[in-house]
Amino acid sequence: MFMELCDQWGTWTVLLLWCINLSAADLNCPQKCICNRDTLEVNCFSKHLTGVPEGLPSNAKRLNLSGNQLKTLARRQFSGLSKLEDLDLSENIISMIEVEAFQGLKNLRYLRIKNNRLKILPVGVFSGLSNLRRLDISENEILVFLDYTFQDMINLQQLDAGENDLVFISQRAFVGLQALKELNVDRSNLTSIPTEALSQLQSLTKLRMRKLTISVLPNNAFRRLHQLQTLQILHWPSLEMLNSNSLVGLNLTTLALSNCNLSAIPYAPLRHLAYLQYLDLSYNPITSIQGNLLGELLRLQEFHLVGGSLMRIEPGAFRGLVNFRLLNVSSNRLSTLEESVFHSVGNLQTLRLDRNPLACDCRLLWVVRRRRRLDFDGRQPTCSTPYQAQKKAFRDFSESELPVIFICRQAKIVNRQLQDASVVEGMNVRFDCKADGYPSPSINWLSAQQTPLSSVGRIRVLANGSLEVRYAQVHDSGTYLCTAANAAGNDSFPVSLQVEGLPPNHTVAYFSDEGWLETSLPPSTNSTARVSNPYPFDAKTLIIATTMGFLSFLSSVAICFVFMFFWSQSKGQIKHTATIDFVPRSSMSGGGDGGDTGRFTMKLI
Repeated sequence: MFMELCDQWGTWTVLLLWCINLSAADLNCPQKCICNRDTLEVNCFSKHLTGVPEGLPSNAKRLNLSGNQLKTLARRQFSGLSKLEDLDLSENIISMIEVEAFQGLKNLRYLRIKNNRLKILPVGVFSGLSNLRRLDISENEILVFLDYTFQDMINLQQLDAGENDLVFISQRAFVGLQALKELNVDRSNLTSIPTEALSQLQSLTKLRMRKLTISVLPNNAFRRLHQLQTLQILHWPSLEMLNSNSLVGLNLTTLALSNCNLSAIPYAPLRHLAYLQYLDLSYNPITSIQGNLLGELLRLQEFHLVGGSLMRIEPGAFRGLVNFRLLNVSSNRLSTLEESVFHSVGNLQTLRLDRNPLACDCRLLWVVRRRRRLDFDGRQPTCSTPYQAQKKAFRDFSESELPVIFICRQAKIVNRQLQDASVVEGMNVRFDCKADGYPSPSINWLSAQQTPLSSVGRIRVLANGSLEVRYAQVHDSGTYLCTAANAAGNDSFPVSLQVEGLPPNHTVAYFSDEGWLETSLPPSTNSTARVSNPYPFDAKTLIIATTMGFLSFLSSVAICFVFMFFWSQSKGQIKHTATIDFVPRSSMSGGGDGGDTGRFTMKLI
């Protein structure tokens, strides 16, 4: 019995030793590398390797060769590692990968070749990687993606191709990437959107394009990308415009157009995005959000416009957006945010107004009253005006201070004296309109036909609120209305203009926008409005003309003196005395020859 037990024990010992030896053989670790038997990982990070080490364990699942001096990858370089799932070749100096270099890695899921010196990817270089899920080839020097470069990677889901020198992506470069979900194309030299190449990615859900130099987003830029949900266009300093159909066909839920050069919100392209929930237009020189132009974005929940030039959000800007939850307009130039901007402030959960020059008056009272319920994301808004509330955070106001600080005073037009004017055609007329109130009222004018007037044109509103009618015409006659308005109310004041036609054969010339014209000499008027006579020249013009003529005369005289000086120098040394011979008159009257002659010397000064 004892002998039988010894025999059995010996058999099990032999088997155990055989298994240990087999395991050790499978995990034979190359010199300079570190092997982990539990995770089946081989770590050769930053070991100054110049080539792929020999003797790698055949059952390894992870191989880290990053941070070395690898230059090339030969054909079937990793053919003995059929169980490998993760291969990291980042931060080497690889400039050449031969075709079928990864052949045999049928279980590879993640491949990193980031931060190397690749300039081109030969067709077939990724042959055999049918099960690869993630590929990182960013931070190389790749110039072009050729047709069918990625055709064997039918299960690839993420491709990071950013930070390369791409100048061209062939139309069929992405053929075969039928499962690709995410694509990053950052900092390249592309001069246009590779629309045809992108249209091959039928399953793409996220596209990021950073640091490109494209100035216009063309129509149908992303056609056929019906599954795309997230589009990020970031750091395009040249991008100034999106064509109206540039985003047509997309079903985006997230759109970021930040750090570009958009001067206005691209309302026309946005109207196609009925499923949009998140919109980021931060760091663009956008000055205003107009009213009632975002109503088609029915599912919009978040709007971000940070670090722009925003000065005004008009009433109704987010009207109709019943799902709106978050507004972030921090770091702008907003002085206020009125409650009428929103469809319902009861739906608003997060509001970022910090780092704006806020005027704390009645327009912001609705925010302060909700300061306990609203989420300011840890950054409290503060007041810039009035003086007694400067730099004070909203949370620090007591209820008793609100009726004292957050107040408004209705707009009132001052100096309401009669300004009716009766003039002859061709004259200039100006009507003054000044108003007082808190906050400062805005002044607008309505024409005789009750249409708003602007700051341009023959009839225009000046910066100080006055109305100027230049070269008045008969059809300008009528009643004009000045309106002053602020958050507390408005006021109005009418003025009347009567323009008479020109008498026959009674004209005077004046200069207008159309050139020199003729009109009647202006008669006197009994109006209190300011009327000016358009003379052909004014005092300033005469002074300038006289000065220019005088300077021209002096220049001509100076040139003559310089010319005479150089001419005299060219004639040799100047004589300072002259000798003159003469015949006296008496000799001349004697009639004889050989009469006496005279001579004298004259000193020249």
